[in-house]
Amino acid sequence: MSNEAKNEKYKERRWRAPHKRATKYATDRKAGVHTAGPKEGKELTEFEKGIRSGYLQCQTDHASFFKYKDALARGKTKEQAKEAAIKPYEKPAKDAPKEKPGKPPKA
Repeated sequence: MSNEAKNEKYKERRWRAPHKRATKYATDRKAGVHTAGPKEGKELTEFEKGIRSGYLQCQTDHASFFKYKDALARGKTKEQAKEAAIKPYEKPAKDAPKEKPGKPPKA
């Protein structure tokens, strides 16, 4: 098998979107068992519980860091940006104009 043929095998991406993986992991953690796949119905080991908790914590950390940087980019002080990063996400009202994160509203 040539080196080029080996590389073709790995071109296809198999990773899940992070929010889909996090949703599955959260479901597994709440149930305490595997909810899909060949191990479906089997209890999670301590190691597997730790992996799922760590992944979910990482998702939270990345989201908070994004909100912090976004607030700084919009001209907030470091203290205001920190407050914005730690408060939970609030969905805007249906009638409120939509804003894209990181971009100032159109005038």
